[in-house]
This record gives sequence, structure tokens and C-alpha cells, in this order.
Amino acid sequence: MIGHLILRLGIWFLLTANFSVMNIIIGVTIALLLPRSYTSPDRLKDWLRMLWKILMAIPAAYLEAFEIILRPHNAEEIIREKGNKKRSDNLVFLDIFLITFTPKTIVIEYEEDGWYKVHRIAPRKKR
Repeated sequence: MIGHLILRLGIWFLLTANFSVMNIIIGVTIALLLPRSYTSPDRLKDWLRMLWKILMAIPAAYLEAFEIILRPHNAEEIIREKGNKKRSDNLVFLDIFLITFTPKTIVIEYEEDGWYKVHRIAPRKKR
């Protein structure tokens, strides 16, 4: 409950960039009135694993960006990546964020059976 309130207020303040008393009152009111999702609670282990993956994706994203600069990637492909279909919406969002965070890939579609349709670029294969 408190975590959702803090997250919603944080988003409100990022959107408005206004810390006046009236704006704080409006933000708290909106944060309390927004509907809550009643999904199954996520396990801390899943969140920590996802946080680790995100931290490891940062240097990988820089490496991929330099690869694209030094060696242009002209080949494209659509692949399917297996995900875990028993994940909450929050963890699915972080999966999609993680895949899309790197410059060579972007998620096109999430399928309800746990698969992600991913567009990926690669260097042209030598003939």
C-alpha cells in the first residue's frame, strides 16, 4: 500500500514538477483514488534476480551501441524469446523493458503463453 502510494506520488511529481502544498494534496488524492491491482504478490527473489539482470544489461547496452557504430547492422529478424508465463504484470513489464533496453532488440508483442516476439538487428552475414 505505502509502496504504491510512493510510486504514484513519484510519478505525479515527475509529471508536474511542482512541489507546492496544493499540488501535493492533489497528488495524494489522485494516488489514493486510482484503482489498485489485485495480482498475486511477487517474490522478493524474482525482483532481486530482475534487478541483477537490469544492472548487467547496462554495460551490455553500451557494448551493443559501440558495435552498431563500428560495424553497421543491416540484417533484421523476428525471433521469439521464451519468458515465464506465471509472472505478474510488473515483472512482465520489466522483462519487456530489459529486452528493449539494449539497442539491438525491441519487443513487438507479448503473447499470453509467456513468449515475446522480438525484432532484432544483426550484422550482415558474409557470403
